[in-house]
Amino acid sequence: MISSRADILKRIDQAKLAMTAPSPARDYATTTTASHLELLDLLEDRILDYKATFTRSTDVESTIAGIIAAQGLKAIVVPPDLASIFTGAKVDTNLSSDQLDHMDAVVTASEIAIAVTGTIILNHSRLDQGRRAISLVPDTHICIVKAANVVGTVVEAVRKLNPRDHQTWISGPSATSDIELERVEGVHGPRNLHVILDLS
Repeated sequence: MISSRADILKRIDQAKLAMTAPSPARDYATTTTASHLELLDLLEDRILDYKATFTRSTDVESTIAGIIAAQGLKAIVVPPDLASIFTGAKVDTNLSSDQLDHMDAVVTASEIAIAVTGTIILNHSRLDQGRRAISLVPDTHICIVKAANVVGTVVEAVRKLNPRDHQTWISGPSATSDIELERVEGVHGPRNLHVILDLS
């Protein structure tokens, strides 16, 4: 004898089989006609709109040193491939969450940036971008974006990324609007984001 529960589940399964799911629309933008210079301007506009800072630089090391001095940052952590550039920084060798929590800032490179959304993507298989944890725990993130790695759309970025890699997508400083749609910053990641566009 079939139970009421089994009967209900059977009817649900039969109803699902009879349903046809609509095909998703594919009319979103996959490329952009903007010039590369226009994309750089758009990226800057979006990042500033997120209340992050944006600096174009041909001397990234000096620009970062200026940010560190201006903000009074003392304890800086860097991924292994940036160790030779920032000699005064702590190199991440699997630092604990507690150790990272005592760092004022992290400096990382990035894999790609999306102009239309102002999103920066880190690929954590690269040693100049480091582990995911170092870009999430310190209060300030100084992120280097190479001008050549700026694309227009999300689709263009996804096509360049390896889906098997761990990635962090960053759109401005940490913030949430979960409670009554009120924007609150500094909830689950760096409260301060400094983006440096490397023009060298």
